[in-house]
Amino acid sequence: MKNSKRIVIIGATSAIAEHCARLWVQGKSVDLTLVGRDATRTERVAADLRVRSPQSDIRVLQAEFLDSVAIQQTVHAIVEQGPIDIVLIAHGSLPDQNICQTDLTACREALEVNGISPVLYAEAFAKPMFQTNRGTLALIGSVAGDRGRKSNYVYGAAKGLVTRIVPDPEVASEARATAQRICESSPLALRSHKQQIRRLTVDTSPVTSEERMGVYAFADSEDYQLGYRAFLSKQKANFVGR
Repeated sequence: MKNSKRIVIIGATSAIAEHCARLWVQGKSVDLTLVGRDATRTERVAADLRVRSPQSDIRVLQAEFLDSVAIQQTVHAIVEQGPIDIVLIAHGSLPDQNICQTDLTACREALEVNGISPVLYAEAFAKPMFQTNRGTLALIGSVAGDRGRKSNYVYGAAKGLVTRIVPDPEVASEARATAQRICESSPLALRSHKQQIRRLTVDTSPVTSEERMGVYAFADSEDYQLGYRAFLSKQKANFVGR
């Protein structure tokens, strides 16, 4: 299919990735490569897409997501078939935070599959796309990478790596932009977050029920209502600090 758009999806069994694929094949012919760890599940996605778009060329590739050498070989095999128009990197999994805290092997795997692996795939595709001056590279991140939560901080740390990957010359400007976004948040919420960080950093004793409930104290504030209404209306909130 010489005139078809060439698309590669890494982690094709992801729900978001599958819906993206459905949009891409809708009413048009595409050359689509679906990459997944589980060949059976990935083939099931491919079968559905072939029914939706019989004119498209849809293939399945089983691949390793944690081995850097295997990742490079997978990308090389795909790139050898010709220039790519779109690469969507969508794989990942939500780990059990409690298990990650007690099992360092599980913790390492969660960090690798959600953070390091997507970045390695992105780096492997970026070079040939840069050389051909062609294509779009997209990674699916998570709000967990922007807003840390004690309940899933391992996952958040991994996704933070994906969210924050930028070229070296842009690191300083991205850091300033991140700080600016934080400063534009509710000062009451920021104060609460800083208090929690200090509490957990200085005092290692278990958090009391009173302290746990104190986290939500700002929910009764005017700022909370302003933020809530702004979110629903998709507008920027103008916080007042009370």
